[in-house]
Amino acid sequence: MHGWVILDKPLGLGSTQGVSAVKRALRQGGYGKFKVGHGGTLDPLATGVLPIAVGEATKLAGRMLDSDKVYDFTVRFGAQTDTLDAEGAVIAQSDVRPTLAEIEAVLPRFTGPIAQVPPAYSALKVDGERAYDLARAGEEVQLASRDVVVHSLGLSSPARGGGARQRDGGVSTSPDNATPLRQPCGLPPPLAGEGLNEVILTAHVSKGTYIRSLARDIALALGTVGHVTMLRRTKAGPFGLTHAISLDKLDEAAKGRTLETILLPLRAGLDDIPALSLSPDQAGALRQGRVLVGIAEDDGQYFALSGETPVALIEVTHGEARVVRGFNL
Repeated sequence: MHGWVILDKPLGLGSTQGVSAVKRALRQGGYGKFKVGHGGTLDPLATGVLPIAVGEATKLAGRMLDSDKVYDFTVRFGAQTDTLDAEGAVIAQSDVRPTLAEIEAVLPRFTGPIAQVPPAYSALKVDGERAYDLARAGEEVQLASRDVVVHSLGLSSPARGGGARQRDGGVSTSPDNATPLRQPCGLPPPLAGEGLNEVILTAHVSKGTYIRSLARDIALALGTVGHVTMLRRTKAGPFGLTHAISLDKLDEAAKGRTLETILLPLRAGLDDIPALSLSPDQAGALRQGRVLVGIAEDDGQYFALSGETPVALIEVTHGEARVVRGFNL
């Protein structure tokens, strides 16, 4: 049991709870004890792809944290919350509702290398304390801007505006009024020039990118305020929704002792790394931590195999191969 379980994380479940669910499934299925860890935090209010590493795959979890991610997310215009999502309290409001053309025009400004300030309600540390702990305690949290990359950002599905005023209202910091009701999905495309209450966007981003901050900044660039009401991760590194299973399916596999049928192999987390076949002597040398010489491959990383058995993730430089991550298999 060394590989990946890809969960389609439901709403309300934390990443550590996802890890616990896989540990519980291993126990229920009688598979014994294995190390289990996740390959990238996903907020409880978010859904979608959550890679869970099992056994020796946990050695690759850090690499998964550094990978690109793809998200679908809904920005609701007219209210900003302290958490930048639907869980928080409204701290600013605006009557401005952007048109579809205005939204499309502003998105290129948030594509490519950008700087963004992370949300105060985040797991980043400030003087050794989690930012969200300080924010919940009522302290003012100031986080430094960070450089991230938005590889692509596009419109997924706009909702109709519902008669909101356009460009004639300012931003108010008074939270007296409730957040506007969400427009129902499945309505006809918006009319030209019609203000939108919300829009669904898709973003392919680098590690460290906060979608809540991205939504906040897009709304501000449109002369209004906004927050995220839906966030779904559709891809994390090489893993997409086609690989993901529900908690119910995980439970069924545990009870039926068929977890191995839903476990993706160790190499699935390295699908962008070419394989390199080793002789038994070479594999033994790598397992002992020795450097292989005379490797006739281009410089770069390789997934070293002895037959079908993973040996290590290695780095080849000038014909010499060194272990980056060794696997005890």
